[in-house]
Amino acid sequence: MFAIRQYEFGAPETLRFEQVLDPVPAETQVRVGVQAAGVHLIDTMIRRGASGGPFEPPVLPMTPGREVAGVLDAVGAGVERDWLGRRVVAHFGQASGGYAELALASAARLHAIPDGMSANVAVAMIGTGRTAVGVLDAAALTADDVVIVTAAAGGLGSLFVQEATELGATVVALAGSTRKAALARSLGADVAVDYQRPGWTAEVGDALGGRIPTVALDGVGGAVRRAVFELLGRGGQLVRFGWASGAPAQIDAGEFSARDVAEVPARIPQQPDALRLLESTALEKAASGAWRPRVEVFPLLRASAAHQALESRATTGKVVLVR
Repeated sequence: MFAIRQYEFGAPETLRFEQVLDPVPAETQVRVGVQAAGVHLIDTMIRRGASGGPFEPPVLPMTPGREVAGVLDAVGAGVERDWLGRRVVAHFGQASGGYAELALASAARLHAIPDGMSANVAVAMIGTGRTAVGVLDAAALTADDVVIVTAAAGGLGSLFVQEATELGATVVALAGSTRKAALARSLGADVAVDYQRPGWTAEVGDALGGRIPTVALDGVGGAVRRAVFELLGRGGQLVRFGWASGAPAQIDAGEFSARDVAEVPARIPQQPDALRLLESTALEKAASGAWRPRVEVFPLLRASAAHQALESRATTGKVVLVR
């Protein structure tokens, strides 16, 4: 088979497309003929060898990737053979190996892909979708909310815009370019602003016509989180789930108290049963049509280009590698 291999930490060019031996499933494992593999911003951090957070630098050489969707073609001992030939999707957790034509997964992590759902959509839901469910559970949005969504054209943000719109909330989408703001507006956002443009906070205020934001869903951090915090009204909540900008905002507890704004960290539960429930819910959302995840596709052999595009903020929606 062909797979992406990494022998050293560094730039996207460290990802090599090579022919390797086919993997063989061990006990309780299955092998998936990969049709789609999910790519995360955290994959780029792992590639660079960055330490900290939930993933430490792996032992090299390795094949990146923690999410796959495709057709199950082999099973190890102790796995029901009924899975053979079925379309499945799985998140590997701390394991890797997804950027490949064949990948091994624990049978306990499998989900059958719902009828009519593409592998691209399924792989978007198994990781990014489950995170979106967890963040939205923490936010507990209502129709009365005025919701700010940062990185609104991204994999998570685009789902947040759809969910908040469906609830009847007023949605303020912040995106990193005019093109991305237009995309967020097409997904249902009431206000869509390019936060790279000077004076964007005043633009948000003018567009809302006196209405005050009540909730912010932020995974960008840095200066954007600081600005969003200052847009929230008294009694509002800032739901945070990371800092894609590379730095958290420096907002201390006293400032939250003084402005009567609640800081809500969206901690995704890591217990297997809880994660599986989030994954199932995300897949159901997509199967029902409630969520229409945007997917940007790269061929497997261009994994390095996918990483480069993701790091430069050139992508929209979920980034997926396909055979």
